[in-house]
Amino acid sequence: MRIPTDVLFQELDGEMILLSLETEEYYELNESGTKILLLLAGAASIQTAYDALLKEYVVQPDTLREDLLTLVDELVSHGLVEVSTP
Repeated sequence: MRIPTDVLFQELDGEMILLSLETEEYYELNESGTKILLLLAGAASIQTAYDALLKEYVVQPDTLREDLLTLVDELVSHGLVEVSTP
């Protein structure tokens, strides 16, 4: 997963502001969303990010998987991240 070159982003006080130059819309992620986005951007796969989050947070695995995939779907639908397939 990567952030496209036409998306500007800046972390401010633990939150992430993203600006899509294509749509000219901006988005804000809270502290948890920011941590997840940064983890996803640096992970080899969504599964790798999921495993790391599962170790760090006390959460039901199914709840984490659902929330993570919902966030990924939302970010992709707004063009804020791109998911590559192996």
